Order: sequence, then C-alpha cells, then structure tokens
Amino acid sequence: MKKQDFKVLKTKDLYPFPDNPFHVAEDETLSELAESIKEFGIVTPIITRPKEDGDGYEVIAGQRRVRASELAGINTVPAFVLPLDRDRAIITLVDSNLQRENILPSERAFAYKMKSEAMKRQGFRTDLTSSQVVTKLRTDDKVAQGFGVGRMTVQRFIRLTELIPPILQMVDEGKIALTPAVELSFLKKDEQENLFATMESEEATPSLSQAQRMKQLSQSGRLDMDTIFAIMTEEKGNQKETLKINTSKLKKYFPKNTTPKQMNEKSPKRRSCRPAFE
Repeated sequence: MKKQDFKVLKTKDLYPFPDNPFHVAEDETLSELAESIKEFGIVTPIITRPKEDGDGYEVIAGQRRVRASELAGINTVPAFVLPLDRDRAIITLVDSNLQRENILPSERAFAYKMKSEAMKRQGFRTDLTSSQVVTKLRTDDKVAQGFGVGRMTVQRFIRLTELIPPILQMVDEGKIALTPAVELSFLKKDEQENLFATMESEEATPSLSQAQRMKQLSQSGRLDMDTIFAIMTEEKGNQKETLKINTSKLKKYFPKNTTPKQMNEKSPKRRSCRPAFE
C-alpha cells in the first residue's frame, strides 16, 4: 500500500462511505463538538479514500467531525487520504467507529457483518480442504478477538441484520431485548411483518419464551397470523404477579367481594407488564 497522503479537503468534496452502518445523530454532543471545532479546530484528521469515479473522497472515519465542522461554519477539514480498496476501507471504518460510546445494536450488527464479509474476501475464503462453516467460524473468531468479545456475541449481533427495519428499530429503542430479538430473526419476512402489526395493535412485545415458540412454529411451517395473535395476546405470568402485588390500590374502586380477576377484567386493558392503575 502506498504511503498515506495528508491534505486539507473541502467538505463539499466529501461523501459518506456507501452502506456505512454508523449514523450521525443530530444531538447535543454533536453541537458540543461543533463548538469545540469552532474554537480549537479538528485535532485528529479524518480518514478518507478517493472515490472510485475520481470525483471527491469517501469518509472512512470522521463523519461526525465533518458534520460538526459544517455546523460550525467551517468548510475545510484536515484528512489522511489512503489508497484503500473497498474491503480494507470497510475493515478500517468498522475498527475506528466501534470504539465510540453509545453504539446502537443495529449499528453494531451491520458493522460486525460488514467486517466479517470483508475479511472473508480478504483471505478467509473457503477452499478445497475447509468447509464454509469452518471458514465462517474462523472469520467470526477474528472479528470477535479484534473487539474483545466472544464469537457467539458476534454471531448473535449479525443475526439481527435478518430483522425487518421496524422490528430492528424496536431493538435500538430498547423495546425488545437482544436475546428474544435473535430468536425473532429466524422468522420469515412475512411472519415478521405479521408480528410487527400485532405488536402495534396490541401494544405488546414478545418475551423470550414467546419468541422461542414463534421460531419453532415458523421452522415447522405453522406460524400464521392467528397463531401470532394468540401468542401475543396471552397473559404473561409476570402480569398476574404484578396485579396481585397492586390489588390493594384497586380495592377502593370495586365492591368489597370483588376478586383480583374481576378487577382486571373491568379495568382498562393494557398489554404491558404493568397494570393500568399502577
């Protein structure tokens, strides 16, 4: 690889790296970065590579610094221009951005997937003496070692890329935990769409047990809309327990001999682990 070239580039000549899984959030920290850049400039140069069509540069590391510079009214940024091919650029992009704080599950998922696939193309390919599965495991091991996590962690995050966008967004928002989300990733796309519609209408999200059952039913070809609805509208054990704990708060609203079940039936329905009157 040729020696890196240091340049001062105009922001109008900079473009996001294609399929970059990391997003620039227009939040308070970005505004603070813009103020810092306005006062002190960019301390660490961004990393770029020339676009393949020769028209400008792709930002590999430093997209937030570029956006903050624009907010600060600064139209040039210091940059290293590296002669990287696409796969090497992907690996550099992932390695530099995964060191950030507050990475969304979806960002981590697509980053792991992109780096894993790039590493396979860079030399971890299947050959005549090694199976595709063994090669995949070796690549995932390399990715995992690079970030100090286990191979299973990498594989579980990569599974999230099989989720349809609205369900993946619920994972990012913390509405669905990682473990049940991994189970849901095995559902077919139309099944996921039916599940999302049910979650919206019933204001409910699946527990791990429910997600596992839906996965099993999907694999046996028995997961239809009615089955999804039946699973998602069943009463969960922790709902019953919570109602029992808070019964004393409801008693004054009902006749003396009213049972907890009757209170629940007459109370506003809410698909949540918390009762309506809590």
